[in-house]
Formats: sequence, C-alpha cells, structure tokens
Amino acid sequence: MNLNEQLLDEAKKVSKKAYCPYSKFPVGAAVLFESGKIYTGCNIENSSLGLSLCAERNGISTAIADGETSRLIKIAVYSPKTKNCFPCGACRQWIQEFAKGYNTEIILENEDGKYYSLYINDILPYSFELNMI
Repeated sequence: MNLNEQLLDEAKKVSKKAYCPYSKFPVGAAVLFESGKIYTGCNIENSSLGLSLCAERNGISTAIADGETSRLIKIAVYSPKTKNCFPCGACRQWIQEFAKGYNTEIILENEDGKYYSLYINDILPYSFELNMI
C-alpha cells in the first residue's frame, strides 16, 4: 500500500467515528505533515450548525494541539456517502493556511473506488494570506 492509499484508508477508518446525527453524512480526514506525522479527524456536528466541525479542520486542529509546526503536505478526505468528497470552502482556507506556501496534495476517492489527487492551489487559487492583512 502506498502512502496515498494509506492516508485514504486512515480517513475511511476515522469516518466511522463521526458524530453526525443531523446530516447523517460522516466524513473522515487523514493529514500528513512534513514532520512525517499523520493525524486524523472526523466531522462533529452540533444542533447549532455553525458550531459544527469538519473532519479536515478536526484533523488539522489535532495536529496543532499535538504541537505540530511543520507544513501540511497531504490530506485525504473520505465519506462513505459520496465519492469525490471535496473539502468545503472553510476547510480549503485552513488547508492553505497550514500548507505555509506549499501546494498541499488532496487525496480523494473516485466513483471506481480508486484514489486520485488534486492540489489546494487548483481548488483555492486566491486564498487569504497573512501578508494581505
């Protein structure tokens, strides 16, 4: 199993832990940082929708809480409810933030159950950056 398949497999596993009683749409994410460490996260919903947390941001938050300071290199995103589970706009901005100038690879599963990659700069070409403030 190559690294991208491993990350997608980790995202699949953690999607089973999602707390999604409202949408019934579980999502898992596995994030790889330049340090070589992999962190996972699942979506956690709240009856006050704005307080919900996506899997991608949960995985990144777990990394930061663990003291991770290197760049976000890869992130796999998976939902058993749909193929091509793209990160939402907020998660795209978070991915870009923690990529720290690197073009982070996003790994998804297609309709055939195979993984494929795309890059954050392709799906968020004009992100907000600290130097813009």
